[in-house]
Amino acid sequence: MSVPYAKVIVNPAAGGYSIRREWPWIRRQLRDIGLSFDHEYTEGVGHAIELARIAVDTGYRYLIAVGGDGTVNEVANGILGSTHSGSTILGMVSAGTACSLARSLGLPEDYASACSFLTGQRRLLIDIGVVEYKSEGQSLQRFFVNEASVGFGAVVIEASKHLPTHFGSTINYVARVVKGLGSLFTYRNKWLALYVENNVEASCICSVVVANGRYLGGKMYAAPHAELHDGLLDIVVVGDVGKLELLKIWPTLYSGSHVTHPKVRLKKVASVTIQSSERVLIEVDGELLGECPASFWVMPSALTVVA
Repeated sequence: MSVPYAKVIVNPAAGGYSIRREWPWIRRQLRDIGLSFDHEYTEGVGHAIELARIAVDTGYRYLIAVGGDGTVNEVANGILGSTHSGSTILGMVSAGTACSLARSLGLPEDYASACSFLTGQRRLLIDIGVVEYKSEGQSLQRFFVNEASVGFGAVVIEASKHLPTHFGSTINYVARVVKGLGSLFTYRNKWLALYVENNVEASCICSVVVANGRYLGGKMYAAPHAELHDGLLDIVVVGDVGKLELLKIWPTLYSGSHVTHPKVRLKKVASVTIQSSERVLIEVDGELLGECPASFWVMPSALTVVA
């Protein structure tokens, strides 16, 4: 099977603007492995969605995202919003502050190894999450590839928006962790109503993760039982934990052992709706979206990716 001619969508701001410097080297790697392609740079938030949709609608059947989770999310949204999503392949070169989907897929994080997979024949048909949410009074929809979260996780993303991003992916990641810990001291758990199947649960909750993949925020093993192709989403509910308790849970997120905590619950679902009378933020694939109320559901076997 021959590899289709590719459109490579490059986010030069990814990884603390490291891709702006390293793209020439990545481009040579792609040429060296025999990939035929052309490329375009993104120019801001949402631009990769437009570039991807136009590329698919004009005949490209192989799109490669060079960037982090946000870039991959936008390229996937462009593919899924096109007229030929079922016949289009998504590849990725992980190059952002967080590359959770690549980790969930078992793809390497170094550029040379990641590039070497792009001309291989291994493909995986994965599920896609959909969220309907509120933003500035409007009801909107967005696809997510790896995860979405409501509550504390989204607050950390909101706080991280104001961090400087020119220092490279490692420093950016550490800064996000520090900022997240800082957000912990001002965050207040929210009263949420969770509608799952025929059940309704109302309680005070710190955070809800709606996971398609296993990793969150790059290296947190947040949903250790999630599968990208099981036709279900994994919800991870962190209940009414105090600040000191959450500080103790935080390190266990990196090993997946947080799931044994009595105030952490997991469930596999096809859909979940979250409502609240309070302002509760939502993020998907590391990007802040809007607020609750929100409904999440799964589209089984919706996107073909390089694995």
